[in-house]
Amino acid sequence: MLAQNPGFDPKNISDLKEELAKDNSLYKVIPDDENSEEFVNFYFIGMYEGKEVIYDAALYTLRLHHSSEVYELAEHEAAKKFPDFNGISYDEDENGNMIPLDSEQEEIGWFITEIIMDIEEDERVKVQEFVDLDTHHDYGLGLDAALNVETIDDAVIKQFIKEFNDDTIELDPTAFSFQAEEEDFG
Repeated sequence: MLAQNPGFDPKNISDLKEELAKDNSLYKVIPDDENSEEFVNFYFIGMYEGKEVIYDAALYTLRLHHSSEVYELAEHEAAKKFPDFNGISYDEDENGNMIPLDSEQEEIGWFITEIIMDIEEDERVKVQEFVDLDTHHDYGLGLDAALNVETIDDAVIKQFIKEFNDDTIELDPTAFSFQAEEEDFG
């Protein structure tokens, strides 16, 4: 299986090495609308079972991981209360303005917001730092990691790659819960 995975192909690894050397970088950010101060998707080269491989990494803050877990739980609660619920979609008109939600979607949205606030207040969801490896990834190896940092910036990414490749990552076992900041609801 791994032989057919393009992230294990020596030519692709060599091409990425050249690109990284030219840019004097340890990693290549994968262009993605999701990339932000709290999430970055990137490629880097490392070892796996004695062979070089391209890692397709998603690195995010623990706060973002917590928010995602809380939202998923709130959606689950909404699906129990509203049998026809299958997600809220925000559409735009031809001018790029948001089209108002219909009354049922608005009610579901308010319900989800209340559930999120209750979950956070009760600290029902706790998260901790982790690194997960996906060996069945379609390009190289998939790597998801959440770190208890404020932002995912160049220094954090470089330190993560170095510690990952040196096998010196020390994850904090503390379970954290976060509260939304006021401007999140403003």
